[in-house]
Amino acid sequence: MEAESVPRRALGSQGLRVPPLGLGCMGMSEYFGPKDQDEAVATILRSLDLGFTFLDTSDAYGPETNERLVGGAIRGRRDEVILATKFGSTRDAGGTRGVRGDAAYVKQACEASLTRLGVDHIDLYYQHRVDKTVEIEETVSAMAELVAEGKVRYLGLSEASERTIRRAHAVHPITAVQLEFSLWTREPSTGIIPVLRELGIGTVAYRPLGAGFFTGTVTTLDGLVEKDFRRSNPRFRDGNLEQNLDRLHGIERIARDNGVTPAQLALAWILAQGQDIVAIPGSDRRVHLEENVAAAAVVLSEEDLARIDEVFPVGAAAGDRLADYSRIDL
Repeated sequence: MEAESVPRRALGSQGLRVPPLGLGCMGMSEYFGPKDQDEAVATILRSLDLGFTFLDTSDAYGPETNERLVGGAIRGRRDEVILATKFGSTRDAGGTRGVRGDAAYVKQACEASLTRLGVDHIDLYYQHRVDKTVEIEETVSAMAELVAEGKVRYLGLSEASERTIRRAHAVHPITAVQLEFSLWTREPSTGIIPVLRELGIGTVAYRPLGAGFFTGTVTTLDGLVEKDFRRSNPRFRDGNLEQNLDRLHGIERIARDNGVTPAQLALAWILAQGQDIVAIPGSDRRVHLEENVAAAAVVLSEEDLARIDEVFPVGAAAGDRLADYSRIDL
């Protein structure tokens, strides 16, 4: 697909238009094994060359190092990029995680992200996790001030409940909500996504390949580095992986019938769920990026979608999607 031919989707009703697939940059800095920073930068640049210019990062990734990586990679090409980052998911020097959403912190975090990224504005600024100790109205009011100051263009939330989304949207229009959505995490299709559509908010699907599960390459925990988070993820443990792999074999058959990879089928399925949904598969290598973005051109028939529903219906995945729900606004 040539860069100039990449279609765009309206992400929310506020005027932001993005490619159907973005690039999740988190894995370039942590979680999934050894890192090759030169290849990561080359992957970002290749994504821009292909016209998939929606880049997703966060101050929590690394922490902080991922924003520096992305900022360095896009230097000289900022005008091509739709840049999304996040605040609010914190880590102290000892690695202890927390959440902050107070107004003073919102502004402090934004200034720090602008500096690390080397830019004068952020296109889409998310609250990464909801701070349950702070009223969402305070957090979003502070975010709205960043918009008024020209430091941020559009606002987003991540892993927020319906009630929180409604309250936030009443303070300032929310353009997008980032949530986990994939073939084995389909619950948002009958939960949060209808609410987002009612309010004119777009959906950004993170972990659309199930942390690599739908690439078909994770058939055992053997070989994963000690700090790979999949070692503690319920869907990859305690017999759940084997049950999920049984279903994956059905997805692989449908993919072969369509002449695509399982990963491309999984991404095409997400894109077929609505024009208001985009996905941000992570990749730190050009070869994987190119496989992923080719999914934007895959068209699934009604028969294909019905077969997929039969193989991986809502709620079919064995195991919870996360080991720890404490940071999720439910």
